[in-house]
This record gives sequence, structure tokens and C-alpha cells, in this order.
Amino acid sequence: MSTFGGLNAAASGLAAARLSMDVIGQNIANQTTEGYTRQRVNTAAVTAVAQAGRFSTGPVPGQGVTVAGIARLGDDLLDARVRDALAASGFWATRAVATTTAESALAEPTSDGLAARLSAFWAGWQDLANAPDSGAAASVVLSAAQELAGRIAEGYRTVADQWVHARATVDRTVVQVNAAADQIAALNGLIRDAVASGRSANELIDQRSVLAQTVARITGARATVEPDGTMTVRIDGNALVSGKDARHLAATGAESIEEGQRVSLTWEGTDSLVPVSDGELGGAIAVLAPADAGGSLAQLAGAYNTVATTLADLVNAQHRAGVTASGAPGADFFAVSAAGPAALGLSVLPTSAAELALATAGTGALDASNADAMSQLGSAAGSPDAIWADQVLRFSVATAGDVQRSRLADTATVSATSAQQSVAAVDGDEETISLVTYQAMYQASARVLSAIDEALDVLINKTGIVGR
Repeated sequence: MSTFGGLNAAASGLAAARLSMDVIGQNIANQTTEGYTRQRVNTAAVTAVAQAGRFSTGPVPGQGVTVAGIARLGDDLLDARVRDALAASGFWATRAVATTTAESALAEPTSDGLAARLSAFWAGWQDLANAPDSGAAASVVLSAAQELAGRIAEGYRTVADQWVHARATVDRTVVQVNAAADQIAALNGLIRDAVASGRSANELIDQRSVLAQTVARITGARATVEPDGTMTVRIDGNALVSGKDARHLAATGAESIEEGQRVSLTWEGTDSLVPVSDGELGGAIAVLAPADAGGSLAQLAGAYNTVATTLADLVNAQHRAGVTASGAPGADFFAVSAAGPAALGLSVLPTSAAELALATAGTGALDASNADAMSQLGSAAGSPDAIWADQVLRFSVATAGDVQRSRLADTATVSATSAQQSVAAVDGDEETISLVTYQAMYQASARVLSAIDEALDVLINKTGIVGR
């Protein structure tokens, strides 16, 4: 290689060092950018010029350095692990939030809960049995009955409203997934073009990775990177995004808890179901499921209806077994509307003490044995109290399980994210050290250029004038 060839080698060192410093500057500038993955310049030595002829001209150095590319220091396996962890975390977090919200609305065991209202209702009958001629005690019974019916209706409405809110959230989330799928498809096209032309697509890949994590958290989708650089996103094995094409999801099914139908996802414009069992959508669909399919909100709403009907049946049967102070047979105490949920249709029929059947037929006007029997209904097998206590216990156990699984899933997500960031995140100290290294490389390459320039100056301008 001629002396002039050394200039090319030094110049290639300058170019490589300058590009490396530029990439380090990009890393430092994006230390806090969400989803950014640090980058490094990959270089390769340029081999010596091939020699032709029979005889060797002696050892010849290489021709400097060439930039092989700008590498994105991410790990596809760690990225996939993060997406899987986010899918599980999204599922259990959605369930945990739904059940803990419903559990808080139950207000058990407090004075505002249904159990306390039931106890107050039975206690009112006991007080009335002790003082059957007390107008105040009779008023307490009627007031407690009204409060009890109102608490059952209020509890049901709270659950129904939460169900409607969760259903609306599913619709909004589906729109978010569709938008993310469109963006991933668009980025796939840009990345494929960049890779095919030899340009760096690292920042585009980072953007796509963030979107893929969002889709995985919401739907539990799995993503794979294809040989051409595009990403295929699949839900239950079916492609949501493939190359530059994206499909859309649609939410179908019940719009209110009373309908008792499943909420499902389909491919937009078709009847083909999309079974989503992971991610936030999977958790929401599980929460919105009918009672016979394990839907927690539907089961809770069903418990309010069961309590209402059981309460009406037991109290009405006992009340009809007694007689009023005037000797008239007892009539129904509660009415349940045939239209709509029983919890919302429960009402109190008596409006005064004279309509209360406190006595047993043939025992006298001041007898209160039927009132005493009424007060014992709460402790009987199959009573509304027992039904409600069993529901609260089962719901609390299920809620605790959801919360525990959510915490475990969050821990797994933190672990996966930490492993990912240990490889991909920008370390300011490391970048500073690399910057100093490439700065020294640049200065050294410049010094090589200066040395060769001085040598050429001597060779060109001073050769043949020695001794003059």
C-alpha cells in the first residue's frame, strides 16, 4: 500500500470514530425515552489489497476500517418475555381491580352492608314481639323493611353499573388495539424498506416494540420478527398484523348485565370469534361473563336477586301464617315485581301497624308468637342471611385470589422488564466511557493523518535539496 493509502486508512478511522460518537450522542439524548434501545456501531477491518503476480512484494497492511452497521442492542427473547409477562399482568390486574371495586361496594362487614340491614330487620321483629302494642316498634319494622329493600336494590344497581362501565371499557380498548395494529403494520412497511436499502431502522423498531407490548398487555398477543424485519402479531394463532396488513377486532354480545349473554370478540366484519384468554381484554371478558360461566359480577348480581326472592318467600309465608290485631289473616309482606330483576322489584306492602300479622290465629289480640317466629327466620337454614354470607365469603376468597395472582404477575413483569433493561437501557456512565474511547480514536486517527502529511511534505518538497 502506498503512502497515500495510509491517508485512506486514517480517514476511515476518523469516519468510524465520528459515527460512533454520533451514535453515543443519540443514546445519551434518549436515556429517558420510553422503549428506546441503546445502539452501537459495528465495524470491520478492511483487508489488504490483493496482490497479483508470481512474486510477493512483502507484507501489506489492511486498508483501514469500515462501518458494518449500527446495531440495536436489544434481545428478542427478553422482549418476548416482557410481552408474555405483560399479558398475564394485564389479565389478573383487570380481574383484581374489578373484584376489589365490587368488594368495596359490598361494605361488608360494616353497618352499611346488607348483612347489617338483614340483622336490623329481624331484630325489629323481635322487639315488636316483646311489645306488640308498641306503635314505635311497628314503625321500626316497617322502616327497617324499607331500608332493607332499598339496600338490596342499591347493591344490585352498583354491580350493574360496574358491569356497564366494564363493557364500555372493552369497546374503548378494542379501538385502542385496532389503532395500535394499524401503527404496527405501517411501521412494518417502513422497517422493511429501510432494511432492504441498508439503512438503520432502529428507532422505528423501538416504536414498534412499544406498540407490540401495548397489544400484548391488552390482548395477550404473541409477536414474532420475520426474516424481512417485519413483525407478525398473533392472537390465538391468528394474525392481527402480518407485514403491512392489519385486521381489526370488534366487541359483540350483551350490553347490560340483565341480558345474561357473553361478551365476545370477533374479527371485524365477520362472525368469527377471537378467543382472548389473556391480557386486559381477557380479564374484562372473564369478569363480564354470565354467572354460569364464572362471571364474578353476574354472580354477585344473581346473589342480590336470590336474596330478594328468598326474603320475600320466607317472610310472606310466615306473615300469612299469622293474623292482625283485628283477627284478619296476614297478607304478603313483600312484593317482587315480575318485570326486571327481583332485587330492583322488591317492595314493602304494609303501610301501618294494623296490617302486621303478629299473632297466631286463635291466641288473642296481644299475642305476638308470629312476630317472634318471624324474628327467627334469619337464623334458619337457607335464610337470606345464610345465602348472603355464603356469597360474601366466596366472593372475598375469589377477590383475594385475584389480588394475589395480580401481585405475582406484577412481580414477574418487573423481573422481565429489569432483565430486558439490563441489556437494552442506556447507562450514562458506560456511554461516557465509550465517548472518551472514540474521542481518543478520532484524535489518534487525526494524528495519523498529520504524520503522513508531514512525511509526504518531506518526500515531495525536500527530496533532492539536501546539502544545498
